[in-house]
Amino acid sequence: MEIVIVGGGIAGLGLALNLHKRGIPSRVFESAPEIRELGVGITLLPHAMRELTELGLQNDLLPLGIENRESLFFNRFGQLIYKEPLGRYAGYRYPELGIHRGRLHVVMYESAVAQLGRDRIVTNRACAGLDQDAAGVTLQFRETSTGAAADDVRADVVVGCDGVNSTVRKRFYPDERMAFAGINTWRGVSRHAPILGGRSYLRVGSIRTGKLVIYPIGDDRDGRQLINWVAEIEKPSAKKNDWNKPGSLGDFLPVYRDWRFDWLDVPEMLGNSELILEYPMVDKDPVARWTFGRVTLAGDAAHPMYPRGANGAAQALIDSRTLADLLRKTPDPLAALAAYEQERLPATAKVVRTNRAHPPDYINIRVEELTGDRPFDNLDKFISQEELRDLSDRYKRVAGFAMSDLS
Repeated sequence: MEIVIVGGGIAGLGLALNLHKRGIPSRVFESAPEIRELGVGITLLPHAMRELTELGLQNDLLPLGIENRESLFFNRFGQLIYKEPLGRYAGYRYPELGIHRGRLHVVMYESAVAQLGRDRIVTNRACAGLDQDAAGVTLQFRETSTGAAADDVRADVVVGCDGVNSTVRKRFYPDERMAFAGINTWRGVSRHAPILGGRSYLRVGSIRTGKLVIYPIGDDRDGRQLINWVAEIEKPSAKKNDWNKPGSLGDFLPVYRDWRFDWLDVPEMLGNSELILEYPMVDKDPVARWTFGRVTLAGDAAHPMYPRGANGAAQALIDSRTLADLLRKTPDPLAALAAYEQERLPATAKVVRTNRAHPPDYINIRVEELTGDRPFDNLDKFISQEELRDLSDRYKRVAGFAMSDLS
């Protein structure tokens, strides 16, 4: 059985490594001409690290990032709302890691090349179409760099792991559109002295009045850290940001101009950014099917979700392991794809919907509502720490990384 994976990101490389571990050959076709360290930061939650540990990558990844100790929630006046330990500091078997997305990608790519062989990871190939018959699937490709037609590829099974703008998905949902609710984001990386100990994941403010997510993704030689930040601003009438486009500080800094706390000068940190990219916060409505004969979807191609729970990478990796297990256990590949869809589609659809309505930063939104978006003298007058902990635990249960899920 020959599996072709369209897309060499986290989902695609994770699937290739999982298949190889189970003795199933695959080839990966990635549209980028080369694999480089691009982008900004990513958080690998304990269930993502579980999957990467099973692939033998934990020891490679830990020295490249920052293992988070705690999650801290603040209002936009810099007051602490709620905190909780993270990863191994909370009793999980697996760490929670902040890391540069490009470093994660390169580690996975190099592992795939070493295990599968360089000829099995093909770059500079954009999927241009596919056709299937009773015996298999024929894929058409073009060279990304030139647009020239490349050789067709034949496969027994095709898995679309080509992201939120998936060409494979578009083959079956040609009229589908992104769901945009007026939330735009800007992401960047700054070099800064460690913030609150240098091992904290911070959510400050809410999307209704301006929100920041801040966490370290690496240490610098002079004692500073690489700080990943994400600015999220909701404006119902806002025009959707472009994708992965260089962003302008002036487009969002005014929202945060007064955010000077005794533990962080936010305008200074944002102003020192080495890189700013803009993105829209978009997802897609869950669909009824991912699998069409010998073709299925995984990762963001299957279930694009708001990045408000730091959960996309974990769900992609779980997709990959689940699909590889079923392809190994089930003699009929069509039955394996159907079983994969039955197991993973409902679970991820629930995460997509929860990320819209009650993601982890719902804690910030709820406190803002209860306090009238004003500083408080005693938060317990409005909501207890136990109620806030319950909000946090609910998300963990939906997303699949409650302590009981990873014991």
